[in-house]
Formats: sequence, C-alpha cells, structure tokens
Amino acid sequence: MKLSAFFIVTLLAVTWGGSGVNAAAFNDPTWPCQQRKVEMLSLGIMWTEPLPQGFDIETNRSVTGEARDLVLILSLRRIPLQEAEEAVLSFVENADPADADIMFLVFADVFETLGDTRRDVIAGIERYSLKQIALSERIKARRSEMRVLMDAGNPDYDRIDRLEEQLDWDERVFRDRARSLTYVCETPVLIEKRLYAIAQLLLKHAR
Repeated sequence: MKLSAFFIVTLLAVTWGGSGVNAAAFNDPTWPCQQRKVEMLSLGIMWTEPLPQGFDIETNRSVTGEARDLVLILSLRRIPLQEAEEAVLSFVENADPADADIMFLVFADVFETLGDTRRDVIAGIERYSLKQIALSERIKARRSEMRVLMDAGNPDYDRIDRLEEQLDWDERVFRDRARSLTYVCETPVLIEKRLYAIAQLLLKHAR
C-alpha cells in the first residue's frame, strides 16, 4: 500500500510545519512519525551494571511483596521522577541486604511492564496511520468524483453539494488526527526516557 501524495503533504504541513528534514521514511505506511521506529528496547543497554548470571528476561521471576509495590509505583507514568526516587529510597531502607540483585529485578519488572505499554502504543500508532491512509484515499476519491461531476455537460449540483459537505468533514477529521500525532508519536520516546531515568535511580542503590 502506498501513501497518497495528499496524505504526505497534509501530514507534513500540519504536524511538522512542512519540514521533512528529519522525518521518518514514508516507505512504511504504518509509521507516520518523525521519530525513528524502534519496536524493541534493550534491557542490557539501560542497565549498565552486569546482569545477574543466568538472567533471562523471558523467564524472569517477578518480584513480590514490597518490591512488587515499588514496581507498581515506578511503572506509573504519571508519578513524577522525584516521587519515584522517594519511593526507591524508602524501599532501600527496608530492603533485605542479602538480596544483592533486588534492584535489578525491580528494574527488570518495570522494564517489562513499560515495554509492554510502549509496544501497545506503537501498535496503536500503526493502526492510526492506516486509518489516516484510508481517509486520505476517500478524500482523494471524492475530489476526483467532484471533478468528473463539474466537467459534465449537466452537473448534478445536489450531488456536488453533498460531496463538498463530506469532503469538508473528512478533511477536518484528517487535520485533527494529524495534529494529535505530535503527542502520540512522542509517547514511545517518553516511555524510553522514563525507563532510562528509573534505571539510573535504581543503579544508585544496586549492590
């Protein structure tokens, strides 16, 4: 499936002010964002200390008790990092000193939780993009029909008026959706940044 020229021009003009210098390649119709599409994050890159021997993210044992409570707090994106740090400090005061890997295991759980959220967001963006493509094609088809009707020897003005109303609505919806892409497209990056910041908070107390 190809993006129509109308979709490309409108999306660039509305969302990024017409500047496509750093825009993502449009050869992937499911990814309309300026930000590069990165589907999977690397836990090992964010956690700069050596991973526990034999650790496997696929078979990771989830933490329990107070550690699980900390995971739930850190996984809430609405919690400011300052409050997240306070929660970490409170946890550290009561943590079992014998569990040397506890901070990493907390991060592994947060990484998995927010990683799932991030993948859901990316999938949503892809679905959103396909809807925009379908809408742009519908707009294109209606414009084409209008041209045919206008060029006819005896134009059907009632049909033309209906098409104009439909076009006005579709274009308005298209523009509104395109504007919202600015925030939506930033969400995966914001989640990635939060994960990195949480890793830094926990690394301060990793033994």
